[in-house]
Amino acid sequence: MLTVYGRATSSNVQALLWGLEELGLSYERLDYGENHGGLDTDDFRAMNPHGKIPVLKVGNRALFETAAILRYLAGQHGDAAFWPRDPVARAEVDMWAEWAKHDVAEAFTGPVFWRVVRTPRARWDVAAIRGAVEALENQLAIAEPRLAKTAYLCGDDLSLADIQFGHVLFRYFDIEIERREFPEVRAYFDRLAERPAYRTAVMLSYEMLRDTV
Repeated sequence: MLTVYGRATSSNVQALLWGLEELGLSYERLDYGENHGGLDTDDFRAMNPHGKIPVLKVGNRALFETAAILRYLAGQHGDAAFWPRDPVARAEVDMWAEWAKHDVAEAFTGPVFWRVVRTPRARWDVAAIRGAVEALENQLAIAEPRLAKTAYLCGDDLSLADIQFGHVLFRYFDIEIERREFPEVRAYFDRLAERPAYRTAVMLSYEMLRDTV
């Protein structure tokens, strides 16, 4: 049995859950983090000394760090399109997954999403938001020509790179910001939105995260 520790509204947890759903794996998810608490307990710190979600319990072993967990799952359960067997082809997927995590997801979640959704509108730093969106969209622009050629980030089949890249796009296209026109990225998001696994794991309400005080 696979057990996920982490609230469903966490973007990192959503990436993991999307990966699990795409791979057709059965799992149980337990609410940890934010108002659910539990991250400072001895039992949780024994699984992840950093006190962060998600954690995946595989039998008696606990795995943490979303990218590492996804690589484990891809290696164990992914097909050759999702996680290629050829080392060079696998490295290509992995390098785009790393770019998506560090240059896209991290540029969105704290700098943009937290400033827009998790900050009351009266306290918005409009200049900071504008600058953060511009920095994020400079990265999205890198994906635009790739997605003009193939349906997904590394080819015509979904791969691990798409999990790391695509999971932030629902919120990016949904929140109250001015956006550049990215027709290929938008069409890519629309394709993702047709996938049952994406709708189940990613396209969830984030209203409970909104700070209105």
